[in-house]
Amino acid sequence: PPGPPGHRAAAEGAEPEGAALSVAPEVIKARRRKELCPTPFRALPSGLFSERHDHTAHDDAIWSVAWGKNKNDGSETVISGSLDDLVKVWKWNDEKLDLQWTLEGHQLGVVSVDISHTGAIAASSSLDAHIRLWDLETGKQIKSIDAGPVDAWSLAFSPDSQYLATGSHVGKVNIFGVETGKKEYSLDTRGKFILSIAYSPDGKYLASGAIDGIINIFDIATGKLLHTLEGHAMPIRSLTFSPDSQLLVTASDDGYIKIYDVQHANLAGTLSGHGSWVLNVAFCPDDTHFVSSSSDKSVKVWDAGTRTCVHTFFDHQDQVWGVKYNGSGSKIVSVGDDQEIHIYDCPV
Repeated sequence: PPGPPGHRAAAEGAEPEGAALSVAPEVIKARRRKELCPTPFRALPSGLFSERHDHTAHDDAIWSVAWGKNKNDGSETVISGSLDDLVKVWKWNDEKLDLQWTLEGHQLGVVSVDISHTGAIAASSSLDAHIRLWDLETGKQIKSIDAGPVDAWSLAFSPDSQYLATGSHVGKVNIFGVETGKKEYSLDTRGKFILSIAYSPDGKYLASGAIDGIINIFDIATGKLLHTLEGHAMPIRSLTFSPDSQLLVTASDDGYIKIYDVQHANLAGTLSGHGSWVLNVAFCPDDTHFVSSSSDKSVKVWDAGTRTCVHTFFDHQDQVWGVKYNGSGSKIVSVGDDQEIHIYDCPV
């Protein structure tokens, strides 16, 4: 299926270079550079980090994943979105994934998924320009929203589960009401294609990352643009706030992870270690670690305090597009172009 500029890694044997972006229909594997991240974990026995589960989950590349917990019954759900046009809902039962629902409706590949903070509703966006809301208890579609051509590349639920933010190709963040399915308002970055979006856990901020490497942070209450950050020169694939909403971690095609002080817009750290594009980042709920995934086929766990890599997983056979922690921070899920879901144990 078609995608926006820069949606594939550099050709095998070539480094991602410059800001020149191109579209490639095939999966192009990235060459791994020398491993810069120390492994195994230095402060804890390496056995505390382990892969627990792997599963071939879809018939095409998996580009997005989310892990949620139902606030009513405590059940945990993993959802995966794939270029096979499907969203799959998995229950985490007795330390294994059980397929609960296969959600059909999208006409092209699914590029972003999220679970509401109540754990009751899932959202998915597709190259077909539609956002779909799903009831996770019944597997039924609740709403279908026509977002406009390439206007739903990324999406995220607000912390109160009342709104859904999506990034558009014209530099606008569109905010939809979950109950109404209507666009409530837009935040204009006056920039380019938005590839990534994140709400701060305290509900005060919304950050967006664009294809030209620009990051914008908005005050949600006022709609005012607070900060524009220019630390990356290539597309921003992912953003994640720390649980206390004080830090913003960004992942880019330039191969770097950057950490920003949200209040003052200061660069607090630049991390290297991946051998190619960094495709996703996610913070651990306990604020101690965050995880990243890359076109170099690896998943890395980073200490948020020392800002060093503490473990690397090499279980995927291709680009790793999505990573998320579970609610307790004891597990990580990852998905990629190899069509597999991997679950890892982490020390807490």
